[in-house]
Amino acid sequence: MSSQIQALKHDGKFNGFLKGSLAVMPLTIAVIPWGILAGSFALDAGLSPFESQAMSIIIFAGSAQLVALGMIKAGVGLTSILITTLLITSRHFLYGMAMRPQISPLPLKWRLTLGFLLTDELFAIANQGKQHKLDPWYAFGGGFSFYLGWNLATAAGIIAGQTIPNLDSWGLDFAIAATFIAIVVPSVKKPSVLFCVLVSLVSAVVCKLFAIPAGLIIAALLGMTSGTLYAKLTGEKT
Repeated sequence: MSSQIQALKHDGKFNGFLKGSLAVMPLTIAVIPWGILAGSFALDAGLSPFESQAMSIIIFAGSAQLVALGMIKAGVGLTSILITTLLITSRHFLYGMAMRPQISPLPLKWRLTLGFLLTDELFAIANQGKQHKLDPWYAFGGGFSFYLGWNLATAAGIIAGQTIPNLDSWGLDFAIAATFIAIVVPSVKKPSVLFCVLVSLVSAVVCKLFAIPAGLIIAALLGMTSGTLYAKLTGEKT
């Protein structure tokens, strides 16, 4: 009887892992060009193939990696690079706060593992609201599969960067925008969320046109504030 119970538990863990992997698969495929760009760009910035791969293995932050590599290539100082990457990845703090009710009851090993694997993509598939009980194996399946896909794409970029000239002119950076569009659009289910997205979109474009520093952060804050105010003024149910 005990062996049957253990088998059922094992099957439940595997099924959760598999469901998470399948859920994040479209986003993993969409981010492949982005990973290839990161790998090739790292070589162009002067990193060795080993250092380029290690960056994806250890840091595991696509947009922050690309920005940091651009700053390294431009000869920017370490302090400026650290501050910039901190600002770019600050959204992960918000992700962690949003998922705290589901993750905080888990053992430390799960909190550390899921904290490292927490990306925009994992947040998109795993954050189902405060009342939802998080399956750690589902989250781990999604996070680890995306981590593996990102590193394989980086390795492909490193190989391609050594053999294919002018890889950065192929327009692979469009994958960055495409990935975030794929994350945002399915979450637009309420008028307040739509209002938040539209305000953020317009604000980001205006900040870009006028070369306003920290434009993305300003746009994000304006969008969230506008969406919250809209929901309160219209009495929208959460």
